[in-house]
Amino acid sequence: MILQSLYELSERLEGIAPEGFETKRIPFKCCLNSAGQFVGFEDTRQLAGKKLVGQEFLVPSLGEAKGNGIKANLLWENAEYVFGVPTKETSKPDRVKLQAKTFRDKIQSLGADRSPWREVIAFLENLPMSALEADPLWGEVKEPSSLIALAMDGYGILTAHPDVKNGESNPASDQGQSEDCKGICLVTGEQSSLVRLVPQIKGVRGANPTGGSLVAVNNKFENGRNQGATPAFASYNKQTAFNSPMSPRAAEGFVKAANELLKDERRHLVVGDATVVFWAERKAEFEEQFPWFFKPDSQKDGSDLEVQAVMTLYKSFSIGAEIPDAQTRFFVLGFAPNSARISIRFWQNGTIGEFSGRIRRHFDDLEIVRGPKDIGRYALWHCLKDISAQQDSSNIPPNLVGNVTRAILEGTPYPATLLQQTIRRIRAEQKVTRIRASLLKAYLNRFQRTHPTNEKEILVSLDPANTNPGYLLGRLFAVLEKIQEDAQPGINATIRDRYYGAASASPVTVFPQLLKLKNHHLAKLENPAFRISHEKRLTEIIEGLPPSMPNHLSIEEQARFAIGYYHQRQALFTKSDKNTSET
Repeated sequence: MILQSLYELSERLEGIAPEGFETKRIPFKCCLNSAGQFVGFEDTRQLAGKKLVGQEFLVPSLGEAKGNGIKANLLWENAEYVFGVPTKETSKPDRVKLQAKTFRDKIQSLGADRSPWREVIAFLENLPMSALEADPLWGEVKEPSSLIALAMDGYGILTAHPDVKNGESNPASDQGQSEDCKGICLVTGEQSSLVRLVPQIKGVRGANPTGGSLVAVNNKFENGRNQGATPAFASYNKQTAFNSPMSPRAAEGFVKAANELLKDERRHLVVGDATVVFWAERKAEFEEQFPWFFKPDSQKDGSDLEVQAVMTLYKSFSIGAEIPDAQTRFFVLGFAPNSARISIRFWQNGTIGEFSGRIRRHFDDLEIVRGPKDIGRYALWHCLKDISAQQDSSNIPPNLVGNVTRAILEGTPYPATLLQQTIRRIRAEQKVTRIRASLLKAYLNRFQRTHPTNEKEILVSLDPANTNPGYLLGRLFAVLEKIQEDAQPGINATIRDRYYGAASASPVTVFPQLLKLKNHHLAKLENPAFRISHEKRLTEIIEGLPPSMPNHLSIEEQARFAIGYYHQRQALFTKSDKNTSET
């Protein structure tokens, strides 16, 4: 389904390279005159930000991954292939010679007796090394990562020559195919020759810069010590990519579509270690709104616009209006780096109407009371960043991004790891932020809907009718902390800094001491009205608690403790009581 959807996208994308070609950044041209004599190197690079980036050209595609084999691109390559010079200390001279021969042979197949190929081949067979090495750009040209394209006066860059563009005797069109192995392509369903090594996807954050394989098989035993035996990974003795049969056209198509999405800043983003790409089966406004669900526009960061932009689209559900493009299918694919390969972190597809309703439900689940200065950022990136160590997005647990995204887009319960990570971060920092409280509320309420119990659903703000012991103990802890703050204005560390972890996990070990301590704090209050109001709150909360203090609170009860604490703190600092029982 993933490969088919990407392949279908490649058929619709405008500006995508035609079959047998790809767009490539070529930093250097090797320029020849009309007689095939070396003129000099031309630098195509321009400054993009702080980096020099080569100009993009449409060039013949190899059609498959190189792997460890010797395979030359047509009319463009690195210095080892073009000039036959080692670019690394580990380069083997015999291999480099074979690479250069392969590069020349590929050009000869275009027509060794016709211009300009006759002159190009003569140049490559009699390289003027002294002139090449004397060029000022030679040091950069022979870098292992540098790519060089051949160019000639009167023709320009030779990859744009009509012989190449029209595919006349173009060896690139035959790459990746095996006449000895034909079968049914799993992407198109057509009978075809099959590609041996699928091309690589480039642009996934954290993956190999030269690209990674989405479809690949490790063949390290093929000619090694297990020679003669069928390797365990070779299902039905189908080795390399033949165990996932694809035609060259399908393999090239889905890789091109993925690479185009990864190049387009409007269609991909990074959350944690996952690189997320998304697209609709036809142009839709939802494509522009969807990224704010994951991560806000940097220009709008620090405001409510990122929430409002998405929520405006989904509020139509509450009034029964029809959402734009509701029946258009939408696709979300999360890539994760994995050495030379690329793994799938998550994959979701459905209609825009389905995704809109589920994301709106997600925002509703997260809604919780907040202070007047809280900007209310609910983008997934902000939420996960808030529960990561040191508030650093690079510390977001890898699987958490995929599992939470899947739960949101499928409308299923949030993963237990979200609850565990949030509680762990609260205990580590002794701090209940608005985002952490909202995540705990969302987790518990959604779990309650699918696994009904006698527990009351948690409201947006303080709920005096909630008699859950964990929730009440959290409220009690917040009131005790406020009494201490009123008794000792400007105090640096409150009971939260010393006792929150123990109070939320083993109440019986902490609360008896705190209740004795509050008498001392109440006696310090000079304003009798403060003392009376605090005592009323304590009485109201304690009357709802069981006769004996709980020995231990489960992780779900610890979540209710945190929410009760957060709700009560917000209520204590809210001047008006009209929203106290907001539902």
